Amino acid sequence: MAGFSTRAGDMTVHAFLWQDARLTDLGTGGQPNSFTSEDYPINDRDDVTGYLDTSTPDPNGEDYCLVGDHHICLPFVWRKGAITTLPLPGGNNGQALQINNRGQIVGQGETGVIDPKCQAPQVYDYVATVWGPGKGQLQKLPPYGNDTQAVAFGINGRGEIVGSSGKCQLQSKSLGFIEAILWRNGKPINLGNLGGRIFNTAFSINNKSEITGQASLRGSSHGFHFHAYLWRRGAMADLGTLPGDVISLGNGINDSTQIAGLSFPPGSGTAHGFLWQNGVMYDMNSIIPKHSPIIVLEALGINNRGQIAGYGFDRNTSNVHGYIATPCDAANHDLKGCRDTRGTSTPPDFVLPPKARALLERMNRRRFGVWPGSNVSSHQQVQKRSVVP
Repeated sequence: MAGFSTRAGDMTVHAFLWQDARLTDLGTGGQPNSFTSEDYPINDRDDVTGYLDTSTPDPNGEDYCLVGDHHICLPFVWRKGAITTLPLPGGNNGQALQINNRGQIVGQGETGVIDPKCQAPQVYDYVATVWGPGKGQLQKLPPYGNDTQAVAFGINGRGEIVGSSGKCQLQSKSLGFIEAILWRNGKPINLGNLGGRIFNTAFSINNKSEITGQASLRGSSHGFHFHAYLWRRGAMADLGTLPGDVISLGNGINDSTQIAGLSFPPGSGTAHGFLWQNGVMYDMNSIIPKHSPIIVLEALGINNRGQIAGYGFDRNTSNVHGYIATPCDAANHDLKGCRDTRGTSTPPDFVLPPKARALLERMNRRRFGVWPGSNVSSHQQVQKRSVVP
């Protein structure tokens, strides 16, 4: 598992590799902070991707890493103990988000072309970018139609890539059309939507070419009413939400068509991580051991063993921690805790403490601020009306 963590005694952030209960600090490449994407930033060779918040001020005042210091943000890959920055398609900033077992890395990078329609502080256009598998290889993926911007979030073992395409501008009150995209052999294919054309995104694709993400619903006033979906064989199916919730998104999908994601309640309630399989969406808090101190807030990724990784709130320490949840199946029947009574859903009146809420909002400003041109993300807007993640 790979991720990022604040270090004891300060608020600097370092990327890490977790393996066999051992945490390895990946360092920062000599820069102040290093981050990984939270959706599959690691492959089976333990290569880890991410981006560096550097100490160099951005000449245009951009804030591409979304940490508030307006410094240059650089994509990197960590291999065999060393961080290597990746080339850019022409601008100053980029982010490496996901890597497959062939060593292909996807993400986004600025082109160096000034776009006067971008909202400050963004200045340059940016494109979906593929690095590798060879050293120094870089490919720019075309946006869809007459769009000017694109971001690649996910890639499978066959080299199929998913993400979003749109424009670097706010269009009236609609915030601009953003479409969920599949790139196959370098050609963008529009995956469609659930009735709305705002902030449709594809986050993950498995080796059966099945895709999950978020899609806005018909009648969404600003694109903030969206649901997780499963796209396969050319059709997008709405996965709905957990009971009582109004918003959901799918973060990861494995080759067994299991989907990990999160579901938002209305108002100021706490988000829930979910597992979707065989047509049913389960609250993660209802299928973990009943006496677990962890309240699962988000399910970020799921591998082909069915293991789920994400964020949780530890009621014993009042801290936010990463977790890994391993299924109690035939392969893991003797795992500690597998005989415990299953849990119950998070209490409806549970509210995150202010410190934990502030930390999660800080983390998610980076994670969900993936459309620099608009300087707005649907998730950031959701933060104003519900507890995020």
